[in-house]
Amino acid sequence: MKFAIVPVTPFQQNATVLWCEETRRAAVCDPGGDLPLILRVVEREGLTLEKILVTHGHIDHAGGVADLAEQCGIPVEGPHADDRFWIDGMPEQSRMFGFPKVRAFTPDRWLQDGDRVTVGKVVLDVIHCPGHTPGHVVFHQPESRLALVGDVLFQGSIGRTDFPKGDYEALIASIRGRLFPLGDDVEFIPGHGPMSTFGEERRYNPFVNG
Repeated sequence: MKFAIVPVTPFQQNATVLWCEETRRAAVCDPGGDLPLILRVVEREGLTLEKILVTHGHIDHAGGVADLAEQCGIPVEGPHADDRFWIDGMPEQSRMFGFPKVRAFTPDRWLQDGDRVTVGKVVLDVIHCPGHTPGHVVFHQPESRLALVGDVLFQGSIGRTDFPKGDYEALIASIRGRLFPLGDDVEFIPGHGPMSTFGEERRYNPFVNG
C-alpha cells in the first residue's frame, strides 16, 4: 500500500490518499475540504478512486465528504454511528468555524470495531477508539505497519476532549489499550502534523507515557 498526505482546510488537516499498488485503486481518508488538491494526487498517480474513509465527524476531517462522494459517485465508509450527531450537525459546524457551507451526509457503511475495509486488494482493520469523539475509528494496515489515527494521537500530543461527548479517560484508554499494543514499529498518520510511531509516543509523549 502506498499513500500521499494532503494538508487541507485552514486547520491543515491531513487528508490521505491511499492506494493498492497492484490494482491502482484508491481511497481518500478524511477529505475535509480543498478537494482539487486531493484529486490532483489521484490524477497524478493514475489512480481510480473507489471510496471515502472517515475517521470521525469533525468538519476539518469530513467537510468535503458529501461533495466528493457526489462528484465521484463513490461510497462512504465510517465513522462509527456514535458520531452521527456530529455529521448531522455539519452545517452548524460550518457556521461555527467559518467554513463555506458544508453538507451533512449519511455513510453508506457505518463501521464497528473489528470491521475491515478494502482498498483494491489491500485490507485495513477498523479499531473503534472513542475519546476525541465517541464514534472515532482508526484504520490499521498490519502488513504495511501503518495506521491512520485521525485526532486520537499526535506527535507529542493527544486529541482534544473538550468538545461535546469528548472523554479524556476514554481517549487515554484507546491509545494505551488499543493502539500501543499494535507494536512500537507501527507508523501512524495523525489528523494534523507530522507522522510518528507508536513506540516514540509510548516512550516520549508526556500525555501517555506514564
